[in-house]
Amino acid sequence: METNRFENKNNGLENDRDLQFLLQGGDLLKVRSSSWKKTRYFRLMEDCKTMFRESKRTFKTSKTCECCCSPSFPPSFLVDEISAVRMGRQSDGLKKNTEENVESRCFSIMFKGRRKNLDLIASSEDEARQWVDSLQKILSSLNNLSTQEKTEHWIFSCLRKSDKNKDDKLSLSELKNFMHLINIEVDDDYAEMLFEKCDKSNSGYLAGEEIKHFYDLLTHREEIDVIYGEYAKTSGFMSPQNLVDFLKKEQREDATLADAHNIIQKHEPDENAKEKKLLSKDGFLMYMHHPEALVLNPDHREVYQDMDQPLNHYFISSSHNTYLMEDQLQGPSSTEAYVRALLKGCRCVELDCWDGSEGEPEIYHGYTLTSKILFKDAIKAIKEYAFKTSDYPVILSLENHCSVEQQEVMAHHMSSILGSALITSPLGNGMPKCFPSPEELKGKFLIKGKRLNKLEATFAPDNTEDDEEDVTEEEESDDEDQDQEKKKEKKKLKLAKALSDMVVYCKSVHFHGFEDARQHLSFYEMSSFKENKALELAAESANAYIHHNVEKLSRIYPAGCRTNSSNYSPVPLWSAGCQVVALNFQTTCTDMDVNQGRFLINGKSGYVLKPAYMRDPASEFDPVTLTRGDWLQHKTLHIMVISGQQLPKLSKKKSSIVDPLVRVEVYGVPDDNAEEKTNAIDNNE
Repeated sequence: METNRFENKNNGLENDRDLQFLLQGGDLLKVRSSSWKKTRYFRLMEDCKTMFRESKRTFKTSKTCECCCSPSFPPSFLVDEISAVRMGRQSDGLKKNTEENVESRCFSIMFKGRRKNLDLIASSEDEARQWVDSLQKILSSLNNLSTQEKTEHWIFSCLRKSDKNKDDKLSLSELKNFMHLINIEVDDDYAEMLFEKCDKSNSGYLAGEEIKHFYDLLTHREEIDVIYGEYAKTSGFMSPQNLVDFLKKEQREDATLADAHNIIQKHEPDENAKEKKLLSKDGFLMYMHHPEALVLNPDHREVYQDMDQPLNHYFISSSHNTYLMEDQLQGPSSTEAYVRALLKGCRCVELDCWDGSEGEPEIYHGYTLTSKILFKDAIKAIKEYAFKTSDYPVILSLENHCSVEQQEVMAHHMSSILGSALITSPLGNGMPKCFPSPEELKGKFLIKGKRLNKLEATFAPDNTEDDEEDVTEEEESDDEDQDQEKKKEKKKLKLAKALSDMVVYCKSVHFHGFEDARQHLSFYEMSSFKENKALELAAESANAYIHHNVEKLSRIYPAGCRTNSSNYSPVPLWSAGCQVVALNFQTTCTDMDVNQGRFLINGKSGYVLKPAYMRDPASEFDPVTLTRGDWLQHKTLHIMVISGQQLPKLSKKKSSIVDPLVRVEVYGVPDDNAEEKTNAIDNNE
């Protein structure tokens, strides 16, 4: 198709050796189990966006059926669906199903969402490295495309799909098919009018410059013309001062002339306009498509808050049963789940630890059919990925069900793998009076779990203790919906001193009321609350909960009935000052979106400073009654919805067309909760 405007330009890799390698493709051994290893042919399709896969032949390590099992992957997948490509036997599947001698030939493709990894073996180390390097390069290239370039790439891909006979031309029926692909429903008369307008040659099809003309008509943004025209006061262009006026009035930014000059230099495609320090309409559109123009305050993309406050003065991005990839009953456990959560900025991960075979502790959801992973593998993955997104401390929340012997193994693994990054004693000299700050704990790991004694005892001159003692086992399943007889049994757990000593700032204790906690618990002793109990406290005793969290940490976790890994709203708990509100990170839902939005600011550090009135021991703030105070500041939010692009289909049916609308929601204290929406646009016209 004669649409060079789009083809491969988007990648900037037209003559790149790695791109040519992927376009040619080759055979790889796909690994699903120790006995299921089959050769598949992989290549990048011409749209430079889709990986194609087809069966070739079978490679058997033992006697197995020659027929193909039901594939876990469709014949193709989008490059954009890949989250990472990792060299070596890093995935759980490759560690379990391959031998060490193929380490250098192995690599894994990790996907976004719940899709399973694709574990592969190349014929040689060089070939494996070529695949990894090439995929990483094109993935990086696609990720670095501007929104405008992504739009062009998407449109070009749809144009190619519409050209059924691959003659580089578009007939009227192919044009109608293209409109369906990009989710636009138009009547036949309008489609024919567009077609005739572009068919300058009267040939009955569109080719070359006619397709380009059709693209220009399709992507014309009248609403952008109106906005641009209002500020383009310098011979039809925007001067730096015009741009500053736009940024201040429309974008509410404290912009300067220097900012305007920088935008023109960065986004203006016309060299003549750039030389005259002017911004054309195309340059303005390029800027509006750039992340710099997002509603997020640009200053908040970096760490901008005071990070020298005590740890409990921050909301902390937290995960529940982090090892699970899917549901709570029979889904897979994986070290990849830890990697994904940490890369999303999660700063508190959970490890459910049980005795494993051959003396090695395992992680899984007890009394269920979820699969198991080795504790040491989880710690290795956490060590490698803990500080790639954020430098601030990671809390390892241990739910410990292991024997003393395997607890000793746990302590050894954490000590040997995490090394000096593991906090095993209080910072500074003497018994601390409050938590250290995230800044002081940068690059460090904290252990949350049971402890044999008070931290104060370690500073006593006659400090002596047994190597192991009984402590009450902490179990998340200890809910009111649990069998009553089981609840009556106070489970006891012998605790190894080596593991106990690693618990410094996050000692797990049971909650017996706010007054009891105030009188008897030290600042480092923290309780975990199931969501229903926490929501009850937040509704009925919000101010007391806030006072509790001024001094201590609180962790909240989903109810046991959420076996499908659904989530609850974290907002009421944040409003009560709770810091460690743990969600199922593997589940895409509104509640998880709200959580990610909360932690999008402050450089995605995973720590967000609580408001001053949630850090004040004398605070009278109550999110329910909203008595007068500094927090009571009425504000009005004005939002103008201009337009939307690349709206997805809700159904895979070819004829499906969405009727889009925009919904804006505000989450906060009950009085702040609000929702507004635009009228739906029938047939996306």
